[in-house]
Amino acid sequence: MARHDFDPAAVTPDGRRPAKARLFDGTLGGPNRGSVNGEALATQVTVLTYGTDEPGRGPKLHVHPYDEVFVIQEGRVRFFVGDEVIDAEAGETVLGPAGVPHKFVNLGPGRLQTVSIHLSSRWIQADLE
Repeated sequence: MARHDFDPAAVTPDGRRPAKARLFDGTLGGPNRGSVNGEALATQVTVLTYGTDEPGRGPKLHVHPYDEVFVIQEGRVRFFVGDEVIDAEAGETVLGPAGVPHKFVNLGPGRLQTVSIHLSSRWIQADLE
C-alpha cells in the first residue's frame, strides 16, 4: 500500500546529518539493557530497551514529565498506569502519559522484551517506590 500523507516538496531539511548510537550490547545480561538520549542523535526522542525472562519482574513505579510510549516486542506484560491496568503482548504499544505514575511486570511465560520511546531529548525520571 503506497502512502502519500504529505507533500515532500513542502519539507525543508534542517541540516542535521544522519546519526547512530548503540542502544544496547547484546552480549550483556540484565533487564535494563541500554538507552540512547535524543541529544546523541540531535532529536527530541530518547529510546530505552528493557528485557527479562523472569515473570513478575519489571521496573518499579516511576513517573516522567513527558509521554512514554512502550513497544512490546516479545512476551506478555501488565502495565499499571495511574489507576488503570493494561495487559499487552508482542506487537502492541501502550502510552504512559506525562505526569502519570506507571510500572509494568512480565506476565510470562518466557521473555518480555520492550522498547520505550521517551518524548524528550534525555531520560528524566522520578522513582516512587
